[in-house]
Amino acid sequence: MANDDKIKNKKEPDGKKSDSKIHDKNTKESKVELKESQEESANIKKSLEKKDEELANMKKNLEKKDEELAEYVSHLQRLQADFENFKKQNEKQKQDIIRFANENLIINILDIYEDLERALENSKDEKSLIDGVELIYSKMKSTLEKEGLCEIPTKGEKFDPFKHEALMAEASEDHENGEIIDELMKGYTLKDKVIKYSKVRVCKK
Repeated sequence: MANDDKIKNKKEPDGKKSDSKIHDKNTKESKVELKESQEESANIKKSLEKKDEELANMKKNLEKKDEELAEYVSHLQRLQADFENFKKQNEKQKQDIIRFANENLIINILDIYEDLERALENSKDEKSLIDGVELIYSKMKSTLEKEGLCEIPTKGEKFDPFKHEALMAEASEDHENGEIIDELMKGYTLKDKVIKYSKVRVCKK
């Protein structure tokens, strides 16, 4: 019995030692798990912080884009307003041009009109009247030529349907076929544009 007690007493410390090892093992595992959990939490925290930073950057970029968009819209609105003003000014200028297109011509004709009026008032005989009319004719011709008016050549010219109007056609030994024999009424161009066709007699063989 005494020996059994001794053996029993000797085994008890081994059990305690085994329990201690298990406890230490559990403690180490707990520490490892805790460390892993802490690392995982730290990683999650870093990930969340990174996401927050990305969201903050996205928000900044979005705000910047909103500002740029607002600036573009404002710029377009200013351009539209400027274009509308330009259209109004252009339309007004166009109307003014149409309204006063012949202003300079009228002013020059008024000078000729006044010259004619004075010639009639001051003409005491036929010669002075003729001289006055010739002067007025010369002045009017010069004024019209300055405005770009030119007579269309006819006699001896080849008939041109874009400049001449044939009122008569007849045979002639002195002229070639299609040649203008005579001018019946003058024609004119204004700055190279036909404004009145010459009325002519044409040779036809």
